Amino acid sequence: MNAKLIYLLSATLLLYFNSMFSQDINTSNLSAQKFTLSGTVTDAKSNETIIGVNVYIPELKTGTITNEYGFYSITIPKGNYKVQVSFMSFQTLTESVNLNKNTKSNFKLFSSEEQLQEVVVTKDRKATNIRKAEMSINKLSIATIKKMPVVLGEVDVLKSLLLLPGVTNAGEGASGFNVRGGGADQNLILLDEATIFNSSHVFGFFSVFNPDAIKDLKLYKGGIPARFGGRASSVLDMYQKDGSSSGFHMNGGIGLISSRLLAEGPIVKDKGSFLIGGRASYAHLFLKLSEEQKNNAAYFYDLNTKLSYKLNPNNNLFLSGYFGRDVFSLNKSFTNTYGNSILNLRWNHLYNDKLFSNLSVIYSDYYFGLGLDLANFKWDSGIKNYNIKYDFKNYISDKFKLNFGVNSIYYDFNPGTIYPTSINSGINYKQLDKKYAFEPAIYVAAEQEISKKISLSYGLRYSLFYRLGQSNINLYTNNEPVTFDQYTQTYQKATPIGTQFYDKNKVIKSYNYLEPRFSIAYELDKNQSIKASYNRMVQYLQLVSNTSSPTPLDVWMPSDNYIKPQIADQVALGYFKNFSDNNYSFEAETFYKKIQNRMDYIDSADLVANEAIEQVILNGQMRSYGLELMLRKNEGKLTGWISYTLSKSEQQTPGRNSSEIGINNGQWYSSAYDKLHNLAVTSSYNLNKKWSFGANFILQSGQPVTYPNGQYTYQDIVVPSYGLRNENRLPVYHHLDISATLTPHKNDKRSWKSEWVFSIYNVYNRKNAASINFKQNADTGNNEALRTSIFGMVPSVSYNFKF
Repeated sequence: MNAKLIYLLSATLLLYFNSMFSQDINTSNLSAQKFTLSGTVTDAKSNETIIGVNVYIPELKTGTITNEYGFYSITIPKGNYKVQVSFMSFQTLTESVNLNKNTKSNFKLFSSEEQLQEVVVTKDRKATNIRKAEMSINKLSIATIKKMPVVLGEVDVLKSLLLLPGVTNAGEGASGFNVRGGGADQNLILLDEATIFNSSHVFGFFSVFNPDAIKDLKLYKGGIPARFGGRASSVLDMYQKDGSSSGFHMNGGIGLISSRLLAEGPIVKDKGSFLIGGRASYAHLFLKLSEEQKNNAAYFYDLNTKLSYKLNPNNNLFLSGYFGRDVFSLNKSFTNTYGNSILNLRWNHLYNDKLFSNLSVIYSDYYFGLGLDLANFKWDSGIKNYNIKYDFKNYISDKFKLNFGVNSIYYDFNPGTIYPTSINSGINYKQLDKKYAFEPAIYVAAEQEISKKISLSYGLRYSLFYRLGQSNINLYTNNEPVTFDQYTQTYQKATPIGTQFYDKNKVIKSYNYLEPRFSIAYELDKNQSIKASYNRMVQYLQLVSNTSSPTPLDVWMPSDNYIKPQIADQVALGYFKNFSDNNYSFEAETFYKKIQNRMDYIDSADLVANEAIEQVILNGQMRSYGLELMLRKNEGKLTGWISYTLSKSEQQTPGRNSSEIGINNGQWYSSAYDKLHNLAVTSSYNLNKKWSFGANFILQSGQPVTYPNGQYTYQDIVVPSYGLRNENRLPVYHHLDISATLTPHKNDKRSWKSEWVFSIYNVYNRKNAASINFKQNADTGNNEALRTSIFGMVPSVSYNFKF
C-alpha cells in the first residue's frame, strides 16, 4: 500500500508537470481577455531579491507576494493598470502597466532612509494579510531585531523570538526555544533550507545566526505549509542574503565579547555575487590575564558564505554554506568542541511565466567532540543528513496557486566513537552501533480565493520513514525493553533475550503517514477577519534528553521498532483586526495541540553512551492549549507590541496495563516547558536622526521542577527523597532591558556609516533562578535551598559600521 500510494501521488504530479511542457499554459489560451504579469523584485542598491513583497493592483483590489526567491506572478484581465509594489523599510513603487500580452516586469525598490522604524507595513499589505488564509505565523525584520536590547550587546535572532506570543525558553542561558508548550527538539530550524540541529553557541547563551548575514526569517507556530515536515511543533525558516551584485560593501560590529565582519560584492556585475561573513568571540583572552585561568578557554566562531549567479533570466544558481564551532577547555585536560556545518547547492528555474521551480541538494552535519586528557581518551558523536528536494509553484490564476514537490533525506547517526589518545590510556577503542535512516516525502498544496470574503489554504503531505541497518537490535520478552517491578513499584531495564543483526540498508522498521494541512480566512470587512487552521505533523527523529533545555551532549535518534514517531495534531482559531487607519493591529488566537508517542523516561535513566536506550524509555502523550494576544503599534515615532499568552502544557505516561502505575501515577502533569503566563513588551522610540531608544520587558511563570519532599539517613548519609515530577516551580522569571542607539551625523560625501549601541540588560538586577539546589549546611546541619543565577544587571556597548 505504501509503495502504491506514493507511486500514484508521484505519477499524478508527473502527469501534471508533463502537461506544463506539452502546452505552454498561459491564460490567453483559455480566455483572450486575461494575461500574466510576472517577474522579480530586487533591492535597487544591491540587486538582491526581496522575499514577501506586496505586488498590488488597486483597480482590481487583488495582488500577490513574492516567494522565497523574489519571484511573483499574477494573472489578470487585459487592461491598463497601476501596480503598487511595497515592502517594509522600502519606498513604495507605483508603475503603469499596459497588459495586452503576457508580460515580464522586474521591479527595483529603493530603501527609505528617512523611514526609521523597520516594522512599518503599508496599508495595502496589511489588507492582504487580513484576507490571506495564513495564521500562527510571525515574521521579524533583521532591522527590528537589531534594535532590541540584548545581553552583552550580542544581537540574537533566537532571543528576539521570545518576545512573540506562544514562544518561551527554559530561562537565561538556555538553548533553543519552546513553541506552544512543545520541546525545543520539536522545532525545525532551517538556514537556506538546511537543517540546523544545534542553534546555540556557548551552551545556550547566544544563537549561531549572524544577524548581518540573515535576509529573512519566518516562524510558523501553526498552519504549517505542506512543504515542511519532520518536527511536531514549529518551523523557523531563515534565508541568508545573496550578496550585492552591483557594488562592494562591508559591514560589521565590535562588541564586548565578540566581533563580526561581512563582505559582499559582485563576481560579475549585475549577474553574480558573493557574500562572506565571519564572527568570533574573544572573551576567553581575558582569562589569560589570570594565572589561575590562563589554560582555560571558552569561545566560538562561525562563517557564513554564499555565491549567486544569474545564468539567464530564467535560471539562477546559488551555493550557500555555514560553518560554526564552540570550543571549551579546562586547563588543557578537558576539551569540548561542537558545532554545525551546512552546504546547499540550489537551482532556480522559471519554466514559463506561471511555473517556478527550485532544486536543492543539501548537506547538514552536527558534530560533538569530547576529550579527557586525564583518562587519555576522546569521544565523537553527531548526525549527518543528505537531502535532495525539488519544489514547484504554479501561479494558475490570481485566485488559485498550486505548490507541489518531493524531497528525500538520508540520515547517518553516530551515537558515539570512543578511542584512546595515547598508549597509556586504559580505554579501548569502541564504536557504538551507527544508525541509518531514509525519509522520503511528497506533497501538494493550494492557495485559493473562493470569494471576495473567503480564502483557503490546504494541502497534503505523505511522508515515509525507514530505519535501516547496519546494526544489532536487542530482542526482549514480549517485545518490552522496560519491565515493571510490582514489589518496588518501579520501572526497570529488561534483560535482552538475544539480538538480531540487520545488514546495511536492510529495513529494520518502516512508518508512513498522511499529514493533512488546512486553513481558512473569512473577511468580516476590509479591516478584520477570522481564521481557523488544522495541521498534522509527524516527527521521526527523537532527541534523547531529560533536561528542559537541550545540551550539546544530547543525542538524536531515529524512530525504530521501540521508539515511535511523534504525531502532532493542532487546531487553531484566530481573530485579526487593523484599526486607527492601520496604525494599530490586533491578533488573538486560541489553539489546542495533542502529540502522540512523546518520549518519557524511567526514574534514574542513564542517557549518555547508552547502547540500549530503549531500556529507559516509555511512550506517553503530550497536550498543550492556550490563548495568545498581540497588540502592535505599526507607525509613528513610538512603535512596538505587547504580547500575552495564557497556556498549559502537560504530559501523561500511563501504565501499559492495569498493574502498572505509569509516571506520576498515570496522571497528567506539567511538562518541562509549561509556562502558564507569558507577557512580553517591546518598544522602539525614534527621538531624532541621531538618537533612538529601545526597551524590552519579559515576565514568565517559573519553570516546572521537582523538589525533594523529604529525606532519610542511610549509613550516616542524608539522602533526599522526591515526590511527583514537576509538581514544583522555580520563582517567576522577569527582567527589563533598555538600549540607546547613537547615529553620528554623517558626511553625505562619505559612504561610511556607523552607530554606537548602549544597552543595559536586566536593569533592576533581578536574580532569576536558573536552578535551585538543596544541600545540608555543614555547620548547622539544616537543609538549605541554594539559588543559582546566571545574569544580574549587565551593561554593554557595541560599535556597528558599514560602507
